[in-house]
Amino acid sequence: MTTEQSGTTGRRPGAESREDGGAAAQDRPDAKEAAEAPSSGKAEATDTADAGSGAGTTDEAAAKKAESGDKSATGTAGEKPADPWSAFGPAPEPVLGRARRAVRAVGRFLAHEWTLAAVAALALAAAMTWPTLRYPRHTLPQDYWDPSLQAWQMAWSGHILRTDPAMLWHANTFYPENWSFAFSDTLLGYAPAGLIGVGPEHAVLRYNIMFVLAHALAAFGAYVLARQLGAGRIGGAVAGASFAYAPWLLAQAGHLHILSNGGIPLALAMLARGHGWSLRYGYRPRRRHAGWAFAGWLVAAWQLSLGFGIGLPFAYMLAGTGVVSVVLWFVRRRRVKRPFGRRLFLADVFGGLAFAAVGAALAVPYFKVAELHPNAERTLGDIGLYSPPASGFFTAPAESRVWGGLHEGARAVLPWHPEMTLLPGFALYALAAGGLFFSVWRVRHRIFLLAGVLVTMALAMGTRFFGGRFTYVPLFDYLPGWSGLRTPGRMMLWTTLLLGLLAAGAVTAFCMRVRELAAERVPPWPGPWLRLATLLPLALVLVEGLNATPQPVVPRQPAAMRTVDGPMLVLPSSQNLDQPVMLWSTDRFQPMVNGGSGFTPRSQAQIREATVSFPDYASVDYLRQIGVKNVVVLRDELEGTPWEGMLDRPVDTPGVTREQVGEAVVFRL
Repeated sequence: MTTEQSGTTGRRPGAESREDGGAAAQDRPDAKEAAEAPSSGKAEATDTADAGSGAGTTDEAAAKKAESGDKSATGTAGEKPADPWSAFGPAPEPVLGRARRAVRAVGRFLAHEWTLAAVAALALAAAMTWPTLRYPRHTLPQDYWDPSLQAWQMAWSGHILRTDPAMLWHANTFYPENWSFAFSDTLLGYAPAGLIGVGPEHAVLRYNIMFVLAHALAAFGAYVLARQLGAGRIGGAVAGASFAYAPWLLAQAGHLHILSNGGIPLALAMLARGHGWSLRYGYRPRRRHAGWAFAGWLVAAWQLSLGFGIGLPFAYMLAGTGVVSVVLWFVRRRRVKRPFGRRLFLADVFGGLAFAAVGAALAVPYFKVAELHPNAERTLGDIGLYSPPASGFFTAPAESRVWGGLHEGARAVLPWHPEMTLLPGFALYALAAGGLFFSVWRVRHRIFLLAGVLVTMALAMGTRFFGGRFTYVPLFDYLPGWSGLRTPGRMMLWTTLLLGLLAAGAVTAFCMRVRELAAERVPPWPGPWLRLATLLPLALVLVEGLNATPQPVVPRQPAAMRTVDGPMLVLPSSQNLDQPVMLWSTDRFQPMVNGGSGFTPRSQAQIREATVSFPDYASVDYLRQIGVKNVVVLRDELEGTPWEGMLDRPVDTPGVTREQVGEAVVFRL
């Protein structure tokens, strides 16, 4: 073999080591590592030969110096002679001080892939959710109804944990009901953020920050999962971007508990890493790490604490994966006798127990609510109202900047388009379809991913897929808690993740091919067009995720909300009107009848009906019996409601006083 041929052959492994953007450096199989070991012997031989020739040259020069009487060998007068023993060994390396070691450690951390990925995810989230952070104290994304409710939830959890944790589930809203904090998903995992700041303005700021961070975590989590499974950097970026910025998620901009899904892929990535498993390279026992596995269980528990809307399917998926893994091990136990080390086994046991304990603790209040409020339970009729047809998978919401206007006609025929526009992106569909035929994943893995896509799509259709008899209805009938899930279309979350993994396999294979072509160039470096071509899939996914989400200004808090004590009632009252009222209560958290959730308690409906004639004697007497002391009437909100004209009625009930406080009228009972 000529020297030129040897150099060409030497470039191939180097190109392959870079072909997936560094995945091989982390996930190269042990066999490959062992196969590459002999190549170091050649380098050692070459180094030895070079050293030998260098030694001969040195001896020859020394002889000439000795003949010429070189003064440097013995030293001149007044000069210290050179140490003759220094030629027998190199000088010891300098010992770094604590400060320099710390600087090096910080530098390695800042240059690490995960650090760079996290920073990129944050920057991308701020850009893709813009203009959320333009006026973060005064506006909310999409509308000010559900976001006001969720801003109150974070504020309440932080306030009550700081003051009286035992009353966590008995919130200040829906008076006189108990367990009212469990009337909807709670975002309890964001309670640490709720410890910072007081009042509506801080609550809105907190919500907007968490809104952006939720997108960043979703992109980062899906990126990490794809990388752990064996995708390259660009393939992982496509998976992360498609999971966080799929067009259908733009319709969920007002539902932070749905957008807060990044813990799902992040927990799966940690569990896979802890168990030494990769989709591309399979099971590698030497890469097991009990710490990562335990951390994965903790992240999964935190994800569950954000709400059962997406947390419950995640819990059942983990349980199902655990059962399948045990069965597979039992079948293959002769070949794989010890799939777990003792530490990993204990990490799974204690981590699984922690996850189950969090789930059980969170489930108790919800079962209590279901017992006290039978009307909170969903029926198959309710599921049918929110079940999307197949056309929903190709229809984008109005908030999509690219497809929103073009799909207006398609949305018009959907019964409830906010929950039925489920387009994950045409670019993602195309990349995933390509991943079925051209991918770094093995064929059987592609088939499994495709099967997962089809199954989750069928579940997302609810009762629209053959009446749901073989898909959604059995889960509704037999799985505890599943009947509380109102919108089956949110199963599209799993479809999007699986499509992203298929796309990541295709993009990684594409990048590998580009690098192979580049290795044949002289010099072996990708040209600008080849480099841009590898970024094209990512750009297409991001363009489809551009938003046109409105940013309405939050209604200003009435002055009366800062001074009037509870228990109180704010009129007019309805599901939408009460949600900003909840936000206004974050100054003092006084008990109030008002509240908005996924259902209306019968007591609240009765109070609204009884106070239509307020301030007559019957309504005042009713409010006094249930303990209401003050009624705040918002003058500007009365028009078009059942309470219109109430301020023109005389106050004839003894003991009732009327006072103007800012733009509101306060009746003290």
